[in-house]
Amino acid sequence: MFLSVFDIFKIGIGPSSSHTMGPMVAAGRFLDLLRASPFHPDGLRASLHGSLAFTGVGHATDRAVILGLAGFSPETYDADAAEAALAAIAHDRRVAPPALPPMRFDPKQDVIFDFGPALEGHSNGLILMATDAQGDVLLRETYYSVGGGFVLTAGELARGESVAEARAVPYPFKSAAEMLDMARTSGRSIAAMKRANELVHHRREDLDRGIARLWQVMSDCIDRGLAARGTLPGGLNVRRRAAAIHTALLDERGLNLGAPHTINDWMSTYAMAVNEENAAGGQVVTAPTNGASGVLPAVVKYWLSHVPGAAGARLPDFFLTAAAIGGLVKTNASISGAEAGCQAEVGTASAMAAAGLTAVMGGTPEQIENAAEIALEHHLGMTCDPVRGLVQVPCIERNGLGAIKAVSAASLALRGDGHHLVPLDACIETMRQTGRDMSEKYKETSLGGLAVNVPNC
Repeated sequence: MFLSVFDIFKIGIGPSSSHTMGPMVAAGRFLDLLRASPFHPDGLRASLHGSLAFTGVGHATDRAVILGLAGFSPETYDADAAEAALAAIAHDRRVAPPALPPMRFDPKQDVIFDFGPALEGHSNGLILMATDAQGDVLLRETYYSVGGGFVLTAGELARGESVAEARAVPYPFKSAAEMLDMARTSGRSIAAMKRANELVHHRREDLDRGIARLWQVMSDCIDRGLAARGTLPGGLNVRRRAAAIHTALLDERGLNLGAPHTINDWMSTYAMAVNEENAAGGQVVTAPTNGASGVLPAVVKYWLSHVPGAAGARLPDFFLTAAAIGGLVKTNASISGAEAGCQAEVGTASAMAAAGLTAVMGGTPEQIENAAEIALEHHLGMTCDPVRGLVQVPCIERNGLGAIKAVSAASLALRGDGHHLVPLDACIETMRQTGRDMSEKYKETSLGGLAVNVPNC
């Protein structure tokens, strides 16, 4: 099975890949289903279940579904056009998606938050329906947003289908052990093997251009976050902090005022800049999710701006290596906070970033696998308990600490020879089991942890 670098890294909108991007993608798929059907519906309806219901308002899930049913998609999202569309839909109580007739849709009545048990297939479930003039259902489909912007129908999930493509590639590793064996046998780096797999699906120039585009969007997001001030939306009155911290760090440069550990502040600030933009609904790149979107860009920025000898020409190696690790976690465990807690999001992001940094710092495949394992191991058991269902507390700071752990993991791995006790595969399996055993209260439902112990105003 093959997961592309462009599956792991997707350009989209905040605040959540599973709760915002995924539902918007699901709505788009339902429109395609309608276009191919013989029905002539009069109205549309949506029902949100599990984590999508419990934290949907904080994650803008309702907005995402409405906009998706109006024809918007994460890849081409235009914020100004979206706001105009939402206002028109609220006024007219109708949606008019491309290549379909206008249909009745009252956002206050036709987006239903079902706070009962989650749907059987996954904790992020939504049911989309097309109705006739009497309100009877003509067409109905159940979708699951399984993390990182990936979406499966109930039928696809039941058939055991995967978001990965079943297509032959020269290095079809499904585990870290297979990846290392193939690296030893071929004499190729992890990035080189991943590139060879990608070239089965993409032209060389498209691959390189696409990776450059991913970093450009990430870099632009950091820059916006470092410039923006004010209060984040959602009602918690969380102040943006990245800009002020960045200004202070710039003022301290050259004055010998900071301790050596101040480099951690730089990394945290880069990550917080991204996640403040994500919380505000800005354009981000899943890495591998929106909630964890600040970790990897912060580590790349740290490498390019603070590590002597760093070269932008090595960026593809960073991204391809990171994508290989992200693909292993996605395939063998989960990258969904609603399924396995934040260990699956920030933990995976930290492992990906550690692997990418180790690669561009000259690490061997064994050292890269070691770095990913160290970073993931020390996120095991981490819960997802967002206050008020917003991707703000503890998410924004958590990305900063995930970046710091990634750099520390890479540094430790580079000090060794790649031999270590706990294999990455064992760590990924442990994460899967831990997520399975974790209480639902701690899996993006905002029913436990900080979400119930911190005042929501």
